[in-house]
Amino acid sequence: MTPQIFGTRKNPDVRAALRFFAERRIKVHFVDLEERAASLGELRRFAQKFGVKSMVDPDSKRYAALGLKAAAYSEERWLDLLTQEPLLLRTPLVREGNRLTIGPALEEWGSWISSAAISLKPKA
Repeated sequence: MTPQIFGTRKNPDVRAALRFFAERRIKVHFVDLEERAASLGELRRFAQKFGVKSMVDPDSKRYAALGLKAAAYSEERWLDLLTQEPLLLRTPLVREGNRLTIGPALEEWGSWISSAAISLKPKA
C-alpha cells in the first residue's frame, strides 16, 4: 500500500493526511502541487468519481484572484484549468489503487489500511 497524496505542504488538511499515514508507518508518494501539477489523467479519475465541481475549492485565494465566482465552464474546461492552476484544487486528493478521496477522510483511509492488513494475513 502506497497512497498518492496531491496537495501543498502549507495546507493543514494535507499535513494531516501526511501525518495520518506516517503515524501508521505507511510510505506515501507526495505530489506537491506548487512544484508540479497533477496530470489530466489523474484529475479525470477524481472527476469521474466525484464530479469536477467537488474538486474545485471556491474558498482558495487563487479562485478569488482569477475571478471565477461567476465562471460557467464546462467540465472539460474546468479540468484543463485545474491542470494549469493546481492551487484551485480542494486538497488533499488521495489515491490508493482505485480508491479515491478528496479532502480529509480519516475514516476512509483507516478502512483502506484495515482492508490491506486483512489481505496480507496468511490464510489458515
